[in-house]
Order: sequence, then C-alpha cells, then structure tokens
Amino acid sequence: MAKVHPQVLVAPSSTSSKQEVFTVWMKSLILSSNGCAVFDSNGRIVYRVDNYDHKRLDKVHVMDPKGNILFTLVKKKFSVLGLWNGYRSSDGVNTDKGGPGFRVRKLVGIRNILLGFLRGYSSYKVAVHVSKLPNGTNRPNCDDEYVNYIMETQVSKASCRIIDTFGGLVAEVKRKISASGVVLGEDVLTMVVEPNIDHSLVTALVVVFGLIHHKL
Repeated sequence: MAKVHPQVLVAPSSTSSKQEVFTVWMKSLILSSNGCAVFDSNGRIVYRVDNYDHKRLDKVHVMDPKGNILFTLVKKKFSVLGLWNGYRSSDGVNTDKGGPGFRVRKLVGIRNILLGFLRGYSSYKVAVHVSKLPNGTNRPNCDDEYVNYIMETQVSKASCRIIDTFGGLVAEVKRKISASGVVLGEDVLTMVVEPNIDHSLVTALVVVFGLIHHKL
C-alpha cells in the first residue's frame, strides 16, 4: 500500500484563499486506538483524532499535530435524528461547555427519504455558529447567527459532500486515487476544501461522517 503518513508535524492553517487538497487516513496513528489522521498536500500531519476509549465513541476530540484540542464532538443521547454537537476550543485544551460551534442532524421527511433511497445517500443539516465577520470583527447587532450547510453522505462509496444553501460546493471527500490511477482502500480518502473555508471545521464534519457510518 502507498505510504500515507509522514514523520513531520506542522501546525495547521485554518483557511486558505485557494482550494486545498488533503488526505484523510481513517486510522489512528496510535496503536490500539480508534481515530484518523489528516495530511496536507505535502504529506504533513495537520489534524488527528485518537480515541483511546473504544467503548465511548459519543465524545471525540479533533486535535492539531501537537495534541491541542480544536473541537470536541459530542453525540446527543437518545436522539432519533442522530444529533452531533461540535464545541470549538479557544485555548487548545478543551471545552464542551457553552453553546456548540456547530450542530449536525439528519434530515427527515418523505422527500429526503425518497432521494436517499433512489440515490443511495443520507442528508444531514449542518448549522454552524458564526458570531464574527471574516475579518474577525463582531457582527453588528448580532449575538447569535448560524450558517447552514447540507452534508450528503454515501457510505457505499465512502464519499461525503458539503454544500451551502445555494447548492455551492464547500468541501468534498471521496476515495483517494493514486498518481498512477489506482483507487486506494476505503480508509484512504481525498478531502478537497474550497477557498476561505475553515479546514478544521471541515475536518470535524468529516470525523462526524466517519462516526455516523462507523468508520472510526
């Protein structure tokens, strides 16, 4: 199998003005642990998940290469819609206190069920909390605002698409194809993130995709 993990660790950049391509290996780099690792286009680790408690997959941490927590993902108990909350860390340590940075819940209804059956995918609504403008300043007269995305997952093809409310592509994950045209295993994926999109947020959503479909 082609080499998918390097030795060099780098701190991730949260956004980019251009499209970025990452490799996601749906395996933990730590022996006897569940998780995944994300590499940039230069083969350097930028995000990772290492879950030592195999029996508890309802709370998972997305970390940078040094182990600083970026998101804490928590599954809401007794939810028929499979609700996941993502709590963003501001200090690299923890927390799942306060309001979530995003929520993921399964879309229901006859239309979504039929489309899912015909096209073979499941749809989830992603509500991302936004309290600041892109330049970092506070939004005027706004304490709480959510930007909505749709996450379409197709477990049979190990693929995931995140689109905005206008149908524009935000990010896409699919099986990785080597330079020679060989499709790699189901646990090696390509993650393409569009310009000016938070890479750590997309990574957290891809981890939720993996948790929903028991790929972690």
